[in-house]
Amino acid sequence: MIRTFLAISTLIAAAPAAMAQTAPTPVVAAPMVQLPHVSVTAIGAGPPVILIPGLATPRAVWDGIAPALAKTHRVYLVQVNGFGGDDPRANLSDGVLDGIVGDLNDFIVTQKLERPAVIGHSLGGLAGMLLAARHPDAVGRLMVVDALPFIGAIIAPGRTAAEIGPQAATMRDAIAATHGTPRPPVTTDPGGIWSNHPAGRIRVANWSNAADQRVVARAMYDDMTTDATPDLTSIRARPFTVLYATGAGPIATTIWGKAYAGSPATLEPVADSYHFIMLDQPAAFAAAVDRFLK
Repeated sequence: MIRTFLAISTLIAAAPAAMAQTAPTPVVAAPMVQLPHVSVTAIGAGPPVILIPGLATPRAVWDGIAPALAKTHRVYLVQVNGFGGDDPRANLSDGVLDGIVGDLNDFIVTQKLERPAVIGHSLGGLAGMLLAARHPDAVGRLMVVDALPFIGAIIAPGRTAAEIGPQAATMRDAIAATHGTPRPPVTTDPGGIWSNHPAGRIRVANWSNAADQRVVARAMYDDMTTDATPDLTSIRARPFTVLYATGAGPIATTIWGKAYAGSPATLEPVADSYHFIMLDQPAAFAAAVDRFLK
């Protein structure tokens, strides 16, 4: 069961930082703003950009791009409470995804951010879409990184979010039950679809191990049982860009094209990449972000 979860969960979340040969420049963050479901730190100065990581992933996933981005922007680095091994706070209750979206909107309002750009990876991409759909005036630009509006399109094609519910609940309970189980550091390639590089897969596995599995379980359940497809036409953010990995071959274009058909999204494939585009193709990812923000 756990091996199956790891394979599925990497499609719907989490993940890595930079893939460069040398370590990325550390992110020096401002004092943290703590909210019930997320915390936020900030670096740099300029137009606001909010970066949302995926399932079981800390804000360090953005270390490969945040320092350079902070030279021209005020970069707000989000972390879901519990994903970095920190206090889960409100995320030990149901409704984690809705809580994340609500906290992000509250943060934008209280910080008086003027239509910030929002970039979200995987689960963070779904949160970004829901934020832009539910609060159309809050988001100026939206980039979704390798996330579908409904993950069921690849987990269980043809089934609705409600039909996936029992399967998602079983997985949620199994994962939550592993909380407190010792998780030794991962030092050898665990395999899987996280990245097309062993170092990336090792890093992602260690991040996943560090996350509170009770929060991972609830967030994964929300991801699997949320279909944001009907909300896409409510998104007024422009550009609305979707980057997707092509590691799965030609079928990736078919899946993403069908999922976003009729929406205002512009799709951009990234060659030679798996789920963690910022890891596998850091230069291409940085270039895409630069285009998106201009």
